[in-house]
Amino acid sequence: MLLDGLRWAQLNLAGLLPEAGPRTAAATLTLLLLLLLLLLAGTPLALWSGRDAAAIPGPGYCLGLGPLVSHGRFLWMGIGSACNYYNRMYGEFMRVWIGGEETLIISKSSSMFHIMKHNHYSCRFGSKLGLQCIGMHEKGIIFNNNPTLWKAIRPFFTKALSGPGLVHMVAMCVQSTITHLDKLDEVTNELGYISVLTLMRRIMLNTSNALFLGIPMDESEMVMKIQGYFNAWQALLLKPDIFFKVSWLYKKYAKSIKELQDAVETLLDEKRLRLSAAEKLEDHVDFASQLIFAQDRGDLTRENVNQCMLEMLIAAPDTMSVTIFFMLLLIAKHPNVEQAIVEEIRTEIGDRDIEMEDMQKLKVVESFIFESMRYQPVVDLVMRKALQDDVIDGYPVKKGTNIILNIGRMHRREFFPKPDEFTLENFAKNVPYRYFQPFGFGPRSCAGKYIAMVMMKSILVTLLRRYHVQELEGGIEGVHKRNDLALHPDETGASLDMIFTPRTPGLLRQP
Repeated sequence: MLLDGLRWAQLNLAGLLPEAGPRTAAATLTLLLLLLLLLLAGTPLALWSGRDAAAIPGPGYCLGLGPLVSHGRFLWMGIGSACNYYNRMYGEFMRVWIGGEETLIISKSSSMFHIMKHNHYSCRFGSKLGLQCIGMHEKGIIFNNNPTLWKAIRPFFTKALSGPGLVHMVAMCVQSTITHLDKLDEVTNELGYISVLTLMRRIMLNTSNALFLGIPMDESEMVMKIQGYFNAWQALLLKPDIFFKVSWLYKKYAKSIKELQDAVETLLDEKRLRLSAAEKLEDHVDFASQLIFAQDRGDLTRENVNQCMLEMLIAAPDTMSVTIFFMLLLIAKHPNVEQAIVEEIRTEIGDRDIEMEDMQKLKVVESFIFESMRYQPVVDLVMRKALQDDVIDGYPVKKGTNIILNIGRMHRREFFPKPDEFTLENFAKNVPYRYFQPFGFGPRSCAGKYIAMVMMKSILVTLLRRYHVQELEGGIEGVHKRNDLALHPDETGASLDMIFTPRTPGLLRQP
């Protein structure tokens, strides 16, 4: 058994360190064995039932090496890339370990449907110390793992992101987009190339601030702080406890986190001052003021108010800005799609600004958004935890089991006629929602899914009415990406800029 375990470890190490030579692999194996002994001595691994888990495909336990290697792969490859690797290796319903805890990676639509619709999967998982460090442990909404607290906080987000908020968002989003397009020189280099990611992040932040907070800020500085916070969040989410025992390892992440937290607290303090001086409070009612009123009633702590505001401000600049960046690259690569979108804008909207009443008319734009999110997703996985024993597609799932839903992989394996191609034909007919889940559904679905669609349509229509977009060399396939907590472009590599060419005024056509 020991020899079989060592052979298995050697094979997995070869996959984990593909460029390592025999001596390096042997040395690494020795280090892993020593680390395993330390883990067994200091941090007991979760008990594993071979009888129940044996029916679920996945790497072997092998004297504790299995959990060590699988967790290491997530840290090295990134969450999304590791999920794709394991689903390719072991199938669409498989089991690994993260932090010594049994973790399922699922890319079957039937299993995802079951998990998303049930309340006993409404909890997420992650390193407790990591979540404490980034301020999300039992605070905010995104990774709040306390179901009771999460249920108390979610209505604040739901109210702000639906109803009247949708109508207000259209006008604010259009105005913000126009304002930032009128000063493109701020994001244009000496060659005339535009930093689209910077542009989109500023538009998203400006729109979110106008709707949810209403306090002036330095957009450029705030965008940089949001990026630093996201990088820390992604880096710390699955780190083992031993990582947080060595302060210099996470010091740079703690600094980035504190910078954004301090900035948000300063903004909220200014909001409190304005509310206290206001003659009519109804003129200042928004997401931030509702949180502050809840704190005054004793319903929320100051720390929770700060974290909720932070999460509302980072959501769009973090994910939607990258989503629209990918969409513009796809439009540049597919001129026939651009022409279809522009023709629909000309027919349904003409030369005026988009309004709420136009949203349902834009069928081509909507199909394009859906296909872009399917073909090139930004958030392509969902993390959950089982709160009770269950059976999913015949597999036993114990209470406390971690679950990662690999939505991006499911979107390329089921239902769609041309899953590996970018084509609007994939949405020519209605797609049952069990096969297409860019925002999830059920009790823990994305609270901002409706307002996200409004923002994307508003920005795309406003931008494409004014400009024809062109990619630089390489296009979307040439952009280096890292698939971790989210799939983001590698901004340290080659240029991610684009070219915007003004359209003829009054005529929606390519110049």
